[in-house]
Amino acid sequence: MHFFFRTLLQTLRSRFRSPLGIWDVGSTPFRVLPTDLDVLRHMNNGVYLSILDLGRLDLMQRTGMWATLTARGWYPVVVAETISFRRSLELWQRFEVETRVLGYDEKALFVEQRFVVKGEIYARAYIRARFLKRSGGIVGVDELRALAGDAPHDGRMPEWLRAWGVDAQLPPSKAPAPSVWG
Repeated sequence: MHFFFRTLLQTLRSRFRSPLGIWDVGSTPFRVLPTDLDVLRHMNNGVYLSILDLGRLDLMQRTGMWATLTARGWYPVVVAETISFRRSLELWQRFEVETRVLGYDEKALFVEQRFVVKGEIYARAYIRARFLKRSGGIVGVDELRALAGDAPHDGRMPEWLRAWGVDAQLPPSKAPAPSVWG
């Protein structure tokens, strides 16, 4: 329930923050709350992923993309994500989530997000997302490009990330699951 209120608060705060372009870095402030902690008294690893959702929502709202997507009946879904941790976030600690769109592959959009405290990266995540249509079906990358433009050619999209996007995909839902566990 607390995450519902955090989402509502973040949605309201985004309306009063400076606008951004879709290829800009969005920085969203947070603080570690008591409900974010695990039994070791640092932020639970699952909470990191939930907070990343809020960072992406903030970027989409501040760029105006959220309103555009909603008007078209499109919505984002995470299809793969990976996160690496360097340091733990502790109770009441302030941090920023930096979010930037990296680029596309043939099917999806890639986003990098970082948890930053006083200029130090505590954790970094990569997200591969697709967009679905409420009317049914998938939003194609060409449709996204028409809306957001081409990705910058500034080296922000590493080649290993494209390979990870392919490797992390599950087989089609009708494919039999391979028995690798014996």
